[in-house]
Amino acid sequence: MSRRILVVDDDASIRDTFEHHLARSGHHVATAASAEEALDRMAEFDPALVITDLRMPGMDGLELLRRLRDTTPDIDVLVITAHEDMRSAMEAMKAGAYDYLVKPLDLDQIDLLIERCFQDRKLKRQARQLSAEAAEPYALNQLVGRDPRMIEIYKLIGSLAANRAPVLIRGETGTGKELIARAIHFNSADAQEPFIAVNCTALTETLLESELFGHVRGAFTGAVADHKGRFELAGAGTIFLDEIADVSPPFQAKLLRVLENHEFVPVGGERTRRTDARVIAATNRSIEERVRSGDFRDDLYFRLQVVEIWVPPLRERRDDIPLLANHLLTRIAADLHKDVRLIADDALRALTAYDWPGNVRELENTLTRAVVIARGPAITQEHLSLGSAVGVQGSPASEAVGDDATLDAVERAHVQRVLARTGGNKRQAARILGISRPRLDRLIARHGLMVTERDHRGHDS
Repeated sequence: MSRRILVVDDDASIRDTFEHHLARSGHHVATAASAEEALDRMAEFDPALVITDLRMPGMDGLELLRRLRDTTPDIDVLVITAHEDMRSAMEAMKAGAYDYLVKPLDLDQIDLLIERCFQDRKLKRQARQLSAEAAEPYALNQLVGRDPRMIEIYKLIGSLAANRAPVLIRGETGTGKELIARAIHFNSADAQEPFIAVNCTALTETLLESELFGHVRGAFTGAVADHKGRFELAGAGTIFLDEIADVSPPFQAKLLRVLENHEFVPVGGERTRRTDARVIAATNRSIEERVRSGDFRDDLYFRLQVVEIWVPPLRERRDDIPLLANHLLTRIAADLHKDVRLIADDALRALTAYDWPGNVRELENTLTRAVVIARGPAITQEHLSLGSAVGVQGSPASEAVGDDATLDAVERAHVQRVLARTGGNKRQAARILGISRPRLDRLIARHGLMVTERDHRGHDS
């Protein structure tokens, strides 16, 4: 990462102070006595950061900032001045300054600010790289299925890619809700912007707020420096909020503000910040029940569900299973560098008959295991592990609870079945269920489940 810093000030003593101090800190430093000289040096020196005085003879620091934003938008600019006033501060930040500082300067504060600036640049670069790497796997041709409901989803993705309306994706765990969210993003005009996925149940409320909205130094124990949140780093990209139905009411109020006004306040901060990020949320729970019980705000629900996508479970589109299984096999075999190309008829019949409580994610895990243990080019039924507690002809979910069962009863039966399949291995069960370990522990406690673990030879349970 470039640590080149260009210091622009008409005062020679300030230029010398910056040059010597920043060079000792390991930065490559150049100086310019005027904004005009700074522009001349840009191509030759190629700085990542410009520190400029506000008031200088000729072109001032604000005009320099505007020129740099037009010609080199990726560069960061710190504006310094001896004349603090609200108008110049507002104009500098509005023009795109990274920050605005008033003389006399504290060099320790400058060091922290520069370090934060370079860390933010690193995060933005990583986000862009992740977006570029992720774009190909989540193109529309990666969504597989000919079921009429899937066809409607493909059409809806195409429509949503042309606008920025909030989207709520609903469906059971493992049905591919995040895959659909990524397809919407990477087929939109903002595909080059970051796509950032956040599992809302994997973090405590404070950490979730900090992750999304950022925090200021001293906001809580361990907050030793300002931290930009995902909404700020996403730019005009997409924030995908998984498990949205489980967030707390106080967090819901803050998220509602983002959706209504495109603004937020970092944890412990006072200054409002804006975001252009699009919000796509997902849940496998009934938000309507949460609204009726008072655990979820109805105004936030209506804001999130401007467009709603229901993803059918795999057991309701069995005709898609052979197509999906062969598609997954090609990718899995390539990833594992195994020459496994075929699924035998007996295995395909078993895969099609099975109910797939973990949906596509469970199918992928099953095929991955089969590819690992297969010795030839074909997967046969003996390579499949569809669970000793679950027969190929059906899962106990349909036997243990009736069609009129409550959501809690279905949830309890599903969690219990997955735990039985994994022999009490909580890490594996959480992976199949698509939830975090802490959330699985809460579900076990809430439903009063008894978990007896088999020997997993030192692996996490």
